[in-house]
Amino acid sequence: MTYDEVMQRLRSMGSEHDRQGMGRFGINVAAAYGISVNSLRKLAREIGTDHQLAMQLWDSGIHEARILASFVADPAQLTESEQDRWVADINSWDLCDQACGLFLRSPLANQKALEWTQRDEEFVRRAGFVLIAKFAVHDKASGDDMFEGFLPFIRAGAADDRNFVNKAVNWALRNIGKRNRNLNRLATALALELKESSDRSSRRVGSVSYRELTSEKVQERLQRIESQ
Repeated sequence: MTYDEVMQRLRSMGSEHDRQGMGRFGINVAAAYGISVNSLRKLAREIGTDHQLAMQLWDSGIHEARILASFVADPAQLTESEQDRWVADINSWDLCDQACGLFLRSPLANQKALEWTQRDEEFVRRAGFVLIAKFAVHDKASGDDMFEGFLPFIRAGAADDRNFVNKAVNWALRNIGKRNRNLNRLATALALELKESSDRSSRRVGSVSYRELTSEKVQERLQRIESQ
């Protein structure tokens, strides 16, 4: 499909009712048509990988076009400057999380995760922690050392009181702690430290993470992993 054909298709798929619903979930709908992610994924399967089209879709500034761009872009062709430009454009949590699915498959993913967690911009910083959270689920090859290395960044990020950052920090810590018994021990220790912090945002991260990581459900899952 050409860029014009895709944009026409997106406009035809939009729904004002769905757009308003997106807004109620905290999604920035200033430049949105109102299209579900599932519908965008189906369209992406029709299109296939098309990096040039992805660049055009992102530059449109339309919310759903940018999500679609993250589905059809080629991570092998995604340059560092493109990643930095895209992440600087992000203005909504859902776009951040979908774009991170693309960034995760880039050879620069680990570098960008650490770099972005130290940036001040809300959604750039969220992207760094979302990448860590996604690494913990999808990276089956890396050892514990890499995930231990993320913990100091999580400790520092927990004090960020911005909701979308704070939730991503929490997500990253919980996912690391669910990988295996050793990382659960380390993540739980950090969660307890944060839970007892004098900082309110850190306490929130610590309390939620500690409750989940010590739960019977997670402990049983770790036992199954250990016995495999």
